[in-house]
Amino acid sequence: MWRRSFSNGVSLTRTLKDKKWDALVIGGGHNGLIAAAYLARGGLSVAVLERRHVIGGAAVTEELIPGFKFSRCSYLQSLLRPSVIRELELKKHGLKLLKPIATSFTPCLDGLYLLLGFDDQQNNSEISKFSKRDADTYPRYENELSKFCKIMDFLLDSPPPEALHGDLSFHDLLRDKMQKSVFWARCLRHVLSLGQKDLVDFMDILLSPTTKILNKWFESDVLKATVAADAITGSMASIHAPGSGYVLLHHVMGETDGDRNLWSHVEGGMGSVSLAISKAATKAGAHILVNTEVSQIMIGDSGEVDGVLLVDGTRVHSSFVLSNATPYKTFMGLVPRDVLPDDFLRAIKYSDYHSGVTKINVAVDKLPQFHCCKSSQLEVGPHHTATVHIGCESMEEIGSACQDAWNGLPSRRPVMEMTIPSSLDKTISPPGKHVVSLFTQYTPYKPSDGSWEDPTYRESYAQKCFSLIDEYAPGFSSSVIGYDLLTPPDLEREFGLTGGNIFHGAMGLDSLFLMRPVKGWSGYRTPVRGLYLCGSGSHPGGGVMGAPGRNAAHVVLQDFKKQSR
Repeated sequence: MWRRSFSNGVSLTRTLKDKKWDALVIGGGHNGLIAAAYLARGGLSVAVLERRHVIGGAAVTEELIPGFKFSRCSYLQSLLRPSVIRELELKKHGLKLLKPIATSFTPCLDGLYLLLGFDDQQNNSEISKFSKRDADTYPRYENELSKFCKIMDFLLDSPPPEALHGDLSFHDLLRDKMQKSVFWARCLRHVLSLGQKDLVDFMDILLSPTTKILNKWFESDVLKATVAADAITGSMASIHAPGSGYVLLHHVMGETDGDRNLWSHVEGGMGSVSLAISKAATKAGAHILVNTEVSQIMIGDSGEVDGVLLVDGTRVHSSFVLSNATPYKTFMGLVPRDVLPDDFLRAIKYSDYHSGVTKINVAVDKLPQFHCCKSSQLEVGPHHTATVHIGCESMEEIGSACQDAWNGLPSRRPVMEMTIPSSLDKTISPPGKHVVSLFTQYTPYKPSDGSWEDPTYRESYAQKCFSLIDEYAPGFSSSVIGYDLLTPPDLEREFGLTGGNIFHGAMGLDSLFLMRPVKGWSGYRTPVRGLYLCGSGSHPGGGVMGAPGRNAAHVVLQDFKKQSR
């Protein structure tokens, strides 16, 4: 469909070879496209080289079953930085966000349910079904987290104050010192604005296990588990692990049109996000090529980047290369080993790329009906537009599901986030039929009791998930027309996500800010001069956020200006 806007034809291939580009971007995921857009707006000649037949990386829409368009990996929008939406004018380029009627729905086997939304009074009533104390506490909990959003916004939108490497002039050292002074002064202002009590509370969230945080605030199992589900998204970390509270914060930092912690559907699926960014990039002058796979990053005799070598043998020359691939793929697969320091290579090789995620995209012939809602109507209700938490009635359930995976087994009762984008978006499924997205955890990369290459084993996991949904929404299994299953090895093979990790690497405290991707190299520059990281493996991390691409582009533009002087 919309991929026809991009080319891998003879003319552009010839254009690639016949000039030296200012910058080449490896990978047409959202961060790579954002980086290209900012670089082109800055006056650089830019080409984006995408391995697959379609742009978008993990933010992609694909019609795998006739009439059903799936957001194959990422499935909701909230984290995309407001600065990116505003500066690239993405809404003018077709980005349309669809706000849900409710935000969170947790059905229970005993017939109760928890439905949260935008009405404080209604939320109080819903939570009161489980705990009057929690109902009164919940607004204070949300206000607590919102206090920390300003300092997080600042950190997300700023390149880390990383030390510079190599031989530097007095002018470069002075400018770098001034930039770092400005960064730390602004950071200190944010810290001081919190005050000591709030600062201690902020550190408590960053360092504590999710269980400790939520047990301090709430007493209801259902509410705690519903909130805890945000802390496990995309990870193999237990909610009992110190530092897991940060991921909880990471998932409430987003917004939709100024409304915090609001996850929206995107009309046309998540590929529409990438399409809007690509339109901004091409309007600025960037070239985007699909079916164009890079086999190696070329390094000149001087040790600087000289461009890339494509799989078909084509050499494309450039002054800068930005990799939107994972750090592991970039440095263990694309860069010649002999140009990288041994300690850097070891740090990249032994970074944590574990993932427990299996994504299942399902086409169904009717809207799921949850027995706890006792509705005889087949029309869309508020709960259908929300994020539905399956298998999240207690934190013990989440902990047990994680332990199964650490023991080498897919979770006996997987924890699932179910979304039904077709409840709001009529463009992605035939009338009367629906698209269901299942974000399931936990599934080890290499199960000890079978193989993801075995069709029967794969089918058994899918049916396990469908059967679990049947317990809450009877008849779901029988409504399935077809499905697309993406296990960790599938995510690695199809989308280049090392280990199947949707964040390009774990989001533990040892892998954030000045430690991302590894200590000493957090500022998007790499040990190879002219090579930069612009993907989720760099600061500030994963999700359809765009901050890595935007920040990396600003660093490249700064280096380009310095080189041009």
